[in-house]
Amino acid sequence: MMEENKQGILLESGTNEIEIMKFTIGGNLFGINVAKVREIMICAPVKPMPHAHPAVEGIFKPRDVVLTVVDLPRYLGDEGEKTPKDIFIVTNFNKMHIAFRVHTVDRISRISWTDIQKPDKAVSGGAESVATGIAQCDGELVTILDFERIVAEIAPETSIQESEVENLGPRDRNERPIWVAEDSALLSKMIENSLHKANYVNLRMFPNGMELWEALQLLPEADDPAQDVALIITDIEMPQMDGHRLTKLVKEEHSRFRKIPLVIFSSLISEEMRRKGRDLGADEQLTKPEIGHLVDVMDRLLERYDSQYGKG
Repeated sequence: MMEENKQGILLESGTNEIEIMKFTIGGNLFGINVAKVREIMICAPVKPMPHAHPAVEGIFKPRDVVLTVVDLPRYLGDEGEKTPKDIFIVTNFNKMHIAFRVHTVDRISRISWTDIQKPDKAVSGGAESVATGIAQCDGELVTILDFERIVAEIAPETSIQESEVENLGPRDRNERPIWVAEDSALLSKMIENSLHKANYVNLRMFPNGMELWEALQLLPEADDPAQDVALIITDIEMPQMDGHRLTKLVKEEHSRFRKIPLVIFSSLISEEMRRKGRDLGADEQLTKPEIGHLVDVMDRLLERYDSQYGKG
């Protein structure tokens, strides 16, 4: 059922909209991007795993796949009792299937990314916040959780590994300007550190697609924009402007930016998302956390650009 419900939002291109599934923990309202949700299940018995993170309940096998279960209330500091009425939200991102325990699931709301604001640092705990945004949905404030950050903390080995870049061996220093749009503070720092290790030293990081697009708009009209931006890397899920809308603007609506190579680097690269990104004009689409593959793709795209247009 979830797969059918997701088709409407997945198959539209560059609308800058998102469908949020709302759920509750301890009476507080939270949200998750529907594109991350595989299915909703009534909670089931879980087999505990020794030496696991305190928020990892264990594993269970609903059908043919063994799923790790994360006790999201406990992760968020809610020490209330588990009940048979709890719900498992089964997710699919970063090529992983994980079930998150929550207390109730509310309805789905469709909103614009412009309606999602970054949480204030005084409220969210600064750069280490697990809240990626605050949304106004149906008259209620909903906290959008950074599920990638949660999984990275619980299982660091599943996140971006700088060692992948080190395994590429010695590399020449590359001063071509690379712009990156990534809203997660943790993942943004991981990407930045990894690309620096790959000797891409001229990086400009943006917390969402809107700020990157506005910076592009400020480039002098008379100049070749590739002199200022050799390549763009963008996440998909971001407040204000998502990566698909950014891709549409760069590749379809403003021809002076079209030749800039653009890579979508996201946890949401499914077949539907891949088709959507391709239709919008993305040069490559990669699944997090494949940072070594990203560096290889960057090298290739810049070489291809130079052969077609000359070095920017």
